[in-house]
Amino acid sequence: MASENVLGTAKIRPLFFRLALPAVVAQVVNMLYNMVDRMYIGHIPDIGPLALTGVGVSMPIIMLISAFSMLIGAGGAPHASIALGAGEKDKAEKTLSTAFTAAVISGLFLTIVFIIFTEPLLRLVGASDASIPYAMPYTRIYVIGTIAVMMSLGMNFFISAQGFASIAMRTTLIGAILNILLDPLFIFVFNLGVKGAAIATVISQLVSAAWVIYFLQSKKSHIRLRFGSWSLDRTYLLPILALGLSPFIMHSTESLLQITFNRSLFTYGGDLYVGTMAINMLVMQLVIIPVSGIAQGTTALISYNYGAKNAARVKESVHLLIKVGVLLTVLLGIVIQVFPTLFTTLFTTDPDLTVATASTMRIYCLGVFFLGLQIACQQSFIAFGQAKISMFMALLRKVILLIPLILILPRFFSPEVYAVYWAEPIADITAATVTSIMFFRFLKRELLSMKEKTTNAEALKS
Repeated sequence: MASENVLGTAKIRPLFFRLALPAVVAQVVNMLYNMVDRMYIGHIPDIGPLALTGVGVSMPIIMLISAFSMLIGAGGAPHASIALGAGEKDKAEKTLSTAFTAAVISGLFLTIVFIIFTEPLLRLVGASDASIPYAMPYTRIYVIGTIAVMMSLGMNFFISAQGFASIAMRTTLIGAILNILLDPLFIFVFNLGVKGAAIATVISQLVSAAWVIYFLQSKKSHIRLRFGSWSLDRTYLLPILALGLSPFIMHSTESLLQITFNRSLFTYGGDLYVGTMAINMLVMQLVIIPVSGIAQGTTALISYNYGAKNAARVKESVHLLIKVGVLLTVLLGIVIQVFPTLFTTLFTTDPDLTVATASTMRIYCLGVFFLGLQIACQQSFIAFGQAKISMFMALLRKVILLIPLILILPRFFSPEVYAVYWAEPIADITAATVTSIMFFRFLKRELLSMKEKTTNAEALKS
């Protein structure tokens, strides 16, 4: 049975896990190879802790590149999936073509900007004189692969949007496995240090990008990428950008967020605490990425049935997503609170960095228990094509709550450096509460609307 039909006919629970598991595996493997990257760097003899700090400082730029890929990929794929559910294949293909063109143009622009302004940007995001020698070479090499990131991360959403979760998973597996193999070769055997880590990453991204383009051009894809039909048709581009603003804000503000964290931590604690944040954010990703993988993997299921006006399947899919997301974050939150040192020692053997990270991790990750609800509701807004609401939700947690809290709390509580970490759980819990209330109200109204439309359509047929 064709994958696009399975989205509308197969039993929800087994289909949910069939779509979610490959996406989770892909996201976890992607996270692991980023972690392995940092683990290798953190264990470079003599310079490990400082090199890890330098690479951590470069993360805002890397996150900004990912944000642009999400703007186009996560913004376009749900529209393509909804179009497929409504039987509008031509519209879905035009959405794909427009997204691909936008990805190439924006990728080229970002490459030029980041190569020219590498050092001032790194200084802006908190690089010190001690960490800049490691942040500079890593960042400059990484940004060479910007277009590859746009393809491997952004355009891969269009594979998932058709229900090909296992094929989308291979995109990440190919890059991750290759990166894990190349990292020690370039870092230690060729003795290239942080430069070697960046080279290995770029090569891996290029291979993943080639895989994505190959599949979207093949006959196996329900919507095909045709190079002769490149376009930036505003009829398709504007809806892509509107819906993509939410994930773009989530990722780009992650960049702004890390700048704020880095500068505040450096002010109150120095390079040591900037290093703790590099590790703490990776541990937080250990929670966020699997849940995001489940949510992104099942977006096609929700979007397709929303396009087909099948209220029962939409309701079952959303409720299952929320239950699984909450269960997963609660379990992972408990593990982090009980075993913080276990995660810390994966990245460093430096005793000062180990102690500082373990003591701050329990505070920083306290809001993890609520993230499953937050992510599931926010991703569901995107699946429904709700651009404005999802954008507000993205702004709420990081821009409206978290960044001001990072700046304000140290002025009223001491020790100041620990007050910076308390900003994260306060923002997480508040945002999850607001998002879930708004989403359940929206879902109730939308399900009633779908049922009424289906009833009216059946009445007209009879």
